[in-house]
Amino acid sequence: MELTGIESTVALVTGAAQGIGAAVAATLAGAGAHVAVMDRNAEALATVAEKLRAEGRSARAYPADVCDSEAVGEQVRRVEEELGPIGILVNAAGVLHLGRALELSERQWHETFSVNADGVFHVSRAVARLMTRRRRGAIVTVASNAAGTPRTEMAAYAASKAASAQFTRCLGLELAEHGIRCNIVSPGSTDTPMLHAMLGDAGPGRVIEGTPSEYRVGIPLRKLAQPGDVAEAVAYLVSDQAGHVTMHDLYVDGGAALHV
Repeated sequence: MELTGIESTVALVTGAAQGIGAAVAATLAGAGAHVAVMDRNAEALATVAEKLRAEGRSARAYPADVCDSEAVGEQVRRVEEELGPIGILVNAAGVLHLGRALELSERQWHETFSVNADGVFHVSRAVARLMTRRRRGAIVTVASNAAGTPRTEMAAYAASKAASAQFTRCLGLELAEHGIRCNIVSPGSTDTPMLHAMLGDAGPGRVIEGTPSEYRVGIPLRKLAQPGDVAEAVAYLVSDQAGHVTMHDLYVDGGAALHV
């Protein structure tokens, strides 16, 4: 199925310096979007944008920390001035701090929420205020299957992703009258630097097989997701083909959450 409605649209993607965010940026740019990539890692972000331009795509870097609402607002204004009205927003910025709930530090808890929840609020608010004036737009938040399935040592991450997912649903309800759709993509274990940092030397086998001692099933499809798998789901949700879909949470986890 050929997706329409993405070509020539300005798309802002956060967390685009690596992993899922970078894959989303590449997929939307490949579909003809003018992509504005945002991340606090300015050097890596510039590399992503340069690579896309070398491939003949339209991409420009706008470095900012999504935790900083003023910086976000300034860069959103720059995107609109330099590229045009933002028609697509993808919230893909995220951090992961592992630790059992009773052992997490306040710093770990607050940083996780600052990026994963506050960041979604800051960027979505800045962009949606502009979208409502034009009465069109599509927003997708990359959450996690952990938002709906308890995981040991992931209390902060799961809670922050649940917050961002429910915020996006509420936002979708409030913006529906303005013709703006807000959806969620919830990946499971995905082959990204974040996952490899979490696994250390253990490798992906433990994730695929599951860990009964942690009450965690494996992945029924017997493989990790690739960043491109998640990016394709995002592309569908921002396309015309999903024009009557809003407040939906699309799991891309190979069945790991046994989600019905």
